[in-house]
Amino acid sequence: MDFSQALRERRTRHRVSQLDLALRAGTTQRHVSFMESGRSAPGRAMVLRLAESLQLGLRDRNDLLLAAGYAPAYPESRLDGAALAPVLEALEHVLAGHLPYPAVVVDRYGVLVAANAAFALLTEGAAAELYAPGANMYRFALHPQGLAPRILNFPEWARHVVERLTRRAESEADDRLAELHRELAGHLPPEEPAGAPLGFAVPLRLRSGRSELNLITTITTFATAVDVTLSELRLEAFLPADAETAELLAQSRPAALRAR
Repeated sequence: MDFSQALRERRTRHRVSQLDLALRAGTTQRHVSFMESGRSAPGRAMVLRLAESLQLGLRDRNDLLLAAGYAPAYPESRLDGAALAPVLEALEHVLAGHLPYPAVVVDRYGVLVAANAAFALLTEGAAAELYAPGANMYRFALHPQGLAPRILNFPEWARHVVERLTRRAESEADDRLAELHRELAGHLPPEEPAGAPLGFAVPLRLRSGRSELNLITTITTFATAVDVTLSELRLEAFLPADAETAELLAQSRPAALRAR
């Protein structure tokens, strides 16, 4: 894909007009039109400004630079390489600090990178291959042999998970992400969600032994990352949505961090 086509495709995908992009990037609509028609070749700085104006991820920014004939601006380190070792060590401290509440670190596709000991509360009765290191946590959440049978508000929760992926699939041209989205959409139940959310978040109502856990999730990313791999990591943490759940989780007191 040449630069003109790549720019037009990304601008359209993010639902930004030529005029809006021009205003954001500090240029003119005419110049944007010329770049999209191939009549004007942008400099490297302009490509970066356009990418930032479209709020592209670092991977997509590199791809846009390559399409324009420039070298990538952002490195992509191996997850198990020396460059990210301090980051993973810091994440393990964060995971441990989140105890007694479950928390996991996943990559851009939801593949499990690390988890704390409280994550075991979510894996009761599930097939081990669905939550082992390297497994996909979105698949684990919705698969009939994963977390799904214990989710009391599964129609609501499943649609919440799939809708999050829908938004990403619409804004990122990624075949693997699109395939994952299609797979998970196949797990959606036909009935519409019956329960009402808390008002500020979609809860996860989970059966745990004889008790019910009411959880909400938070997602933390490295907003200032300049490494592609690091920018795509997500720390997904579960928090108690009521006092009863907080007490039940406090009683569990998992102490050891689960191995990556």
